[in-house]
Amino acid sequence: MEMRTMMKRIFLIVLDSFGIGAAPDAADFGDENTNTLGSVVKSEKFFCPNLQKLGLFNIEGVTCAAPVERPAGNYGRLREKSRGKDTIIGHWELAGIISKKAMPVFPDGFPAGFVEEFEKRTGRKCICNKPYSGTEVIKKYGEEHLKTGDLILYTSADSVCQIAANEAVIPVEQLYSYCETARELLAGDLAVGRVIARPFTGTSADNFTRTPNRHDFALSPPSPTMLDILESHGKDVISIGKIHDIFNGKGITESYKTTGNADGMEKISKISERDFSGLCFLNLVDFDMLYGHRRDVDGYAQALTDFDRFLTDFMQDMKADDLLMITADHGCDPAYMKTTDHTREEVPVLMYSKSVRGGVNYGIRDGFTCVANTVCRQLGLESDFYGGALEL
Repeated sequence: MEMRTMMKRIFLIVLDSFGIGAAPDAADFGDENTNTLGSVVKSEKFFCPNLQKLGLFNIEGVTCAAPVERPAGNYGRLREKSRGKDTIIGHWELAGIISKKAMPVFPDGFPAGFVEEFEKRTGRKCICNKPYSGTEVIKKYGEEHLKTGDLILYTSADSVCQIAANEAVIPVEQLYSYCETARELLAGDLAVGRVIARPFTGTSADNFTRTPNRHDFALSPPSPTMLDILESHGKDVISIGKIHDIFNGKGITESYKTTGNADGMEKISKISERDFSGLCFLNLVDFDMLYGHRRDVDGYAQALTDFDRFLTDFMQDMKADDLLMITADHGCDPAYMKTTDHTREEVPVLMYSKSVRGGVNYGIRDGFTCVANTVCRQLGLESDFYGGALEL
């Protein structure tokens, strides 16, 4: 039996990599004492009064700034159950799936058998085949690629296979086709979370630039998520940013790519002006991609300040039957210099609605999956993912 609908529209915003302190098992991942929020709050660029009013600094264990006496939102701390700290596993858990096994990584590059078969299928040789920064790899190998047409194959600390090519040498659609081939071959023990097309432009190492034509070819979730439940009951499921890629389109009724945080915030603002019933799901990738991995504390702090400024008008324009949920998928502490990888952290959950008084402290919740149950419940649907729902 379906429950009474409590909200008409839910806006779920994932601040990609916005951790709030090391998880109890952080040592298993080499991430002791990491704290993304604790690092960025020290920057003079950090000014987030809206997040503070919503209860960010009232969350248990957050001691880096002053709590407010009467938070406008409900707030809590989420502890990941999945064995991983990457984007896909984090988002899948937010949507209801706990991954008991981490996705494979390739610190020494991809095995020769895969590379040989991939070269055979595409008719092109591969260069690099090792973990690399996405901007540095095109500086290092881009000119060789221009001369030979060889594909730049590389990975990172994440479970990804990335293929870079200059758009003047290999058209974007052709690069996508090559990535689909890699996705097909990377199965079983080689099943990385994402194969990523990384087009770039330019004529030399001095001016190579990655373009917005990135495309992710993800694994499909292994079981139904909250998105599938919503879609099957006729709800709108609108994705913005890389959400569509993360879920391989499953359960999504409408999707929009973005060029970064500013574009994502502009798109969700436009969608909020529309009449729809269901979920609008946004990932803001710049926190992770531009600032976390690049260990840019001030850049990360400024991006949070920009997001907080966006919240002023967005929250003001919300309707009484709208619910705003803000959370994250993992950490990426920009002050942690041991690696440039994601960091195993707990994440915040902040919820706000004009029809809800606020001030509820959820404490520490086991599993990100409570987000999926909450979305379903507040849209009047049943779900039985691990951990129950967050009550408003």
